[in-house]
Amino acid sequence: MLRFQQPPKEYSDVFLEDTDRPLPSVLNPNTRYMFLHTIAKGGKSIINACRDMHLNRVVAYKMLRPEFINDEIENTRLLREARVSAMLQHPNTIPVYEIGRDNRGNYYFTMKLVHGYTLREIMDYRERYDLAQLIEVIEQVAHALANAHAHGVVHRDIKPENILVGPHSEVLLMDWGLAKVWKRDGSTSEEQVETDSLGSSDKTMTGHGKLQGTLCYMSPEQIKRDPGISFTSDIYSLGSVLYEVLTGQTPFDGEQVYEILDRVQNEKPARPSAVSKYPVPKVLEQLCMRCLEKDPAARPQSMREVVLTLEQDWASDLLRSSRRPNKK
Repeated sequence: MLRFQQPPKEYSDVFLEDTDRPLPSVLNPNTRYMFLHTIAKGGKSIINACRDMHLNRVVAYKMLRPEFINDEIENTRLLREARVSAMLQHPNTIPVYEIGRDNRGNYYFTMKLVHGYTLREIMDYRERYDLAQLIEVIEQVAHALANAHAHGVVHRDIKPENILVGPHSEVLLMDWGLAKVWKRDGSTSEEQVETDSLGSSDKTMTGHGKLQGTLCYMSPEQIKRDPGISFTSDIYSLGSVLYEVLTGQTPFDGEQVYEILDRVQNEKPARPSAVSKYPVPKVLEQLCMRCLEKDPAARPQSMREVVLTLEQDWASDLLRSSRRPNKK
């Protein structure tokens, strides 16, 4: 399994002075978190490393960027991300600690701070990892999605940037802000998304006014804004990530956004074994191609089915493939 550096000692050392220090008689929520440094700045949000002065631990503190503080849709998505992550309570979903408002009345939530690498960062050095390590990551993500689907949640933004591998081999599926959740009566409320507003040079924009998700990993029905989008959309997206793991490239690409949109909806991707410089086990190739079917009914119908296939003995097939010369 992939293993990475441990957290800095100043984040993890435990001392008696810290564990037994009494809480103040009156707790002031506005002084609970001490800012340390900024971890990441996304298109809509900022994640800071902060010290929780009550529990004396360092956490990830997520809030909206100033220009989106008054954006109703983005505020709703921040709440949704925090609550969905908290309610799923799965080993492959990042733990959420607290949700609240800061001293200006703006939303924030805190979660476990994990020192690791995203799958995107790992894939940038694909040659350093064997396939078994990478498929283990895919399998853990599939477990997270199987749990989410069992609880009525579609992630809708599966991509390498949202998959984190931590120092204890934990694999965490992050960023549930675009998740689809149904109402109790079975209906759902969707924000309007305009495909025409996508810039021709940006392939990775997410948010209202833009296509949700990342183009190279989005299902055809997600691009079409199908109101009936279901769990099989996540299966397609995970298949796109699996394709990249097997080949080192996405199923579809293009210089212009419209080219990617057209290919995702109308073209069949090349088989992984035809484009990869690495041996590709037949079991994984067949699974990948099934996940990438245009028709949702032709894909695996549950994430559990995907997990069972990933757990098969595909390594022996890989061994046989490695003994044959690569046609390329």
